[in-house]
Amino acid sequence: MTPATQAHPYAVLGPDQVLDAIEALGLETSARVFALNSYENRVYQIGMASGEFLVAKFYRPGRWSDDQILEEHAFSAELADLDIPVVPPMTINGRTLHHVDCQGQRFALALFPRLAGRAPELDNPDNLLVMGRFLGRVHLVGAQSAFRFRPALSIERYAIDSREFLLSHKFLPASLIPAYETLSKDLIARMQHIFERASDALHTIRLHGDCHPGNVLWREDRPFFVDFDDALSGPAVQDLWMMLSGERDQQQAQLLEIIEGYEEFAEFDARQLALIESLRTLRMMHYSAWLARRWSDPAFPMSFPWFNTERYWSEHILELREQMAALDEPTLRLYP
Repeated sequence: MTPATQAHPYAVLGPDQVLDAIEALGLETSARVFALNSYENRVYQIGMASGEFLVAKFYRPGRWSDDQILEEHAFSAELADLDIPVVPPMTINGRTLHHVDCQGQRFALALFPRLAGRAPELDNPDNLLVMGRFLGRVHLVGAQSAFRFRPALSIERYAIDSREFLLSHKFLPASLIPAYETLSKDLIARMQHIFERASDALHTIRLHGDCHPGNVLWREDRPFFVDFDDALSGPAVQDLWMMLSGERDQQQAQLLEIIEGYEEFAEFDARQLALIESLRTLRMMHYSAWLARRWSDPAFPMSFPWFNTERYWSEHILELREQMAALDEPTLRLYP
């Protein structure tokens, strides 16, 4: 049910190696290292001799090319230059992207200023309005040019590839494979129909890509967008729908506040609202495959012990069945 566990590249990355990598850039640390809550990459808070703190991000080997990482950096820097609250990487020795070799393993490394903040209170309509304004500004910039190297949001990448990975690597229990095979195939066909029907509204722009509340820090009465690691090309609604929560009437009210602020800076195509449940389904399918793809990383079995159990897969299939029903429900409206 799971591939054999192999030695993982991050196994060679310990506190001493992290400090050596920072000091090799000509920075003086206080030898204080604190691992932050990150799974896809390895992220550390580094104490500096000056008393300040930096955040060091060691990119997962093999995930992104240097061109893709630099495009992520350039996008966040472009936003920051326009006083849009994001946290771009620091330029050190003329570069934002550095490389470190550790016991034969090469890591891409970027440093960021540490930013303190609190979780956004999105049950506050005023905060939603402000959130919409800044997302509108992000998307106004995102529409000015296109990514050359970053991926695009697609059903193939997030659903078809995820389905094929789980089935080909035999993650699901044999008893649940027929149900998953049939259901996932039907979901993909249904989403393809929905995307085709909304094709005229699929204006592709540069996006944050993973704009959920956990990637927003609230400070100084405005949201700071962090972690552009999943930046991609796609429709604007991809950066909006994860800010909605609760029952349908609650999501409807939240949407109206966000869009009111958003449209002070950028026009939103209401036809994209028909994609929300498809985007939610894509995220669910991709998330399960993401956990499976990372299962050889020792941090994942320790942090997600509930994954890859028969109960997990049974519940996942149930959630996907609920999503099949949700795909046929009326969409949220731009106006009440």
